[in-house]
Amino acid sequence: MTEPTRRTVLAGAAGVSAAVALAACGGDDPATSGSDNGGAGTATPPAAGGALGALADIPVGSAKYYEAQKVIVAQPTAGEVKGYSAICTHQGCAVSKIENAKMICTCHMSTFRVADGSVESGPATKPLPSAAVKVENGQVVLG
Repeated sequence: MTEPTRRTVLAGAAGVSAAVALAACGGDDPATSGSDNGGAGTATPPAAGGALGALADIPVGSAKYYEAQKVIVAQPTAGEVKGYSAICTHQGCAVSKIENAKMICTCHMSTFRVADGSVESGPATKPLPSAAVKVENGQVVLG
């Protein structure tokens, strides 16, 4: 049997490295996603009825992330609230950073617009799913 040359070994290692890197990137298909939430690229809507906090805590033109409920509540204009799932549609990471009227997934830096949850920049290609929210007595409530 012939011993492999250094060139053969290096070429094989480069091919394996490229395959691993491509697999780690994944895609938008939830069935093939490698996320830690079972590959779910879409979120289950949060349970209705839970109080999140005061509307006054959500800056106008921005949003607030509620980690325990995995929901983001935006106030695009004064008194108007919109709820979004905080699960990124790319690979299921948390969209946990709010900055300059953008909701940001820090895993792969997808950004979504506060006004409507649409994708501003990828790799995500689908908007954040809506979450039902309303204001009752100055408090933002799920449902």
